[in-house]
Amino acid sequence: MRAVITRVSSASVAIGGETVGAIEKGFLILLGIGPRDTLRECRCLAEKILGLRIFSDENGKMNLDLGQVGGRVLVVSQFTLYGNCRKGRRPSFTESAGPELGREMYEAFLSLCAELGFPPEHGEFGADMQVSSVNDGPVTLILDTDQLLLTSRH
Repeated sequence: MRAVITRVSSASVAIGGETVGAIEKGFLILLGIGPRDTLRECRCLAEKILGLRIFSDENGKMNLDLGQVGGRVLVVSQFTLYGNCRKGRRPSFTESAGPELGREMYEAFLSLCAELGFPPEHGEFGADMQVSSVNDGPVTLILDTDQLLLTSRH
């Protein structure tokens, strides 16, 4: 699983011109699912993201987490995070999960966010969506469970 996490002062997602999810302060999470992802990767990524301390404290230091600032999450499925641009000029998406597994893991991620205390706003899996955000900082991080799980074993 891969995620791009952006600290935002606001973010929203629309489908066909209609807003289906919106937050104020929090994280916009673009979530990509790989073909071998399981609930293990899903839980690892959700726990890591929701525990990140990337909000400024009273001294301007990134030291506060989502709960401490009353933040929320907006999750948008993003299969293009597995786009392969090594050959040619047109990306290949064969390294992303198929639609069945992608939907299953996306929904599991949403459920885990809620279980961990952050019921998410979200887009619609597989839909053509328009995402808007006001980046705060800007602060943007990229997480990949291949790296997270490798480092947790050592």
